[in-house]
Amino acid sequence: METGPATARQWTFLTNHARVLVQIARDPGIRVRDIAAQCLLTERAVQRIISDLEEAGYLTHERRGRANHYSVIAGKQLRHPADAGPTVAELLAVLLR
Repeated sequence: METGPATARQWTFLTNHARVLVQIARDPGIRVRDIAAQCLLTERAVQRIISDLEEAGYLTHERRGRANHYSVIAGKQLRHPADAGPTVAELLAVLLR
């Protein structure tokens, strides 16, 4: 039987998608590089997550000069059926305290 820290299961309460969304909600003009640093992810992973969030309708962006400016779609309901009811705005209100 395996025991000890090397075999301990690791998990967290928030997904990487939630972490990225929180960073964007805090600063809509944040750079992918800065999101990656804050979330301890690669820039490529952050780009994929942003793409996922945009495709699912939780986020939009527009170019402003050389930078992106993001907008969170606050009224969008959470994705998983078990989470039905609350909106993104309600989730972010708790996470941004």
